[in-house]
Amino acid sequence: MCNKYISDTAKVGNNVAIGKFVVIEDDVVLGDNCMIGHNVVIHSGCKIEDNVRIDDNTVIGKEPMRSVNSIFKDDKKFEPTLIKNGCLIGAGVIIYCGCTVGENVLVADLATVRENVAIGSKTIIGRGAAIENFSKVGSNCKIETNVYITAYSEIEDNVFIAPGVVTSNDNFAARSKERYNHFKGVTVKKGGRIGAQATILPGKIINEDGFAAAGSVVTKDVEKETIVAGNPAKKFRKVPEDQLLKNQ
Repeated sequence: MCNKYISDTAKVGNNVAIGKFVVIEDDVVLGDNCMIGHNVVIHSGCKIEDNVRIDDNTVIGKEPMRSVNSIFKDDKKFEPTLIKNGCLIGAGVIIYCGCTVGENVLVADLATVRENVAIGSKTIIGRGAAIENFSKVGSNCKIETNVYITAYSEIEDNVFIAPGVVTSNDNFAARSKERYNHFKGVTVKKGGRIGAQATILPGKIINEDGFAAAGSVVTKDVEKETIVAGNPAKKFRKVPEDQLLKNQ
């Protein structure tokens, strides 16, 4: 009895281990030395480079679903997902179509990466984190457990985001069509940091080496090399010189 499906048009590299009940659809390219767990689905056209591990019950290249009142309209076909060399993809992960995941990235168990997201190299996406559509995450970032990165956000290189952080992109909270004119995610510049369970409001910028303290509610842009804290977050002090990214 066959316990997996591999399309005749898929290309599977050398020394690849494939678990039970795996589905590999048309035109998938699977590189050398990969490990694919049980119940994994890799959708059509996805490219998985060498030395990639994908754990049980994970889906790669999923097409998005849209409700009738979604602000996102699928008026184009998404590109297949690309997962580059050396990535570790945990169990129960969903990575949608149109994504590029850079080399040596860890996407931990139960994380979700939505369509049209780009992730740089050597970044960690923590357990249960959600990276929403049309966002960009840089290299050498740490996005920890249960972080929510809202759609249309940009996270630059060497950013640290602690567990439970929430970002938002809709100042009108789903009321009135005017919100479409102001819809904007957050930006965290190079070396920016956000403490546990902080909330960043729509369109706000955390500038280079800026630090939003744990539990803060960021209602204004955070200045370069500055710590803010509180609700609403206010300037607390400068980031110590030995904590600046350039001194690490």
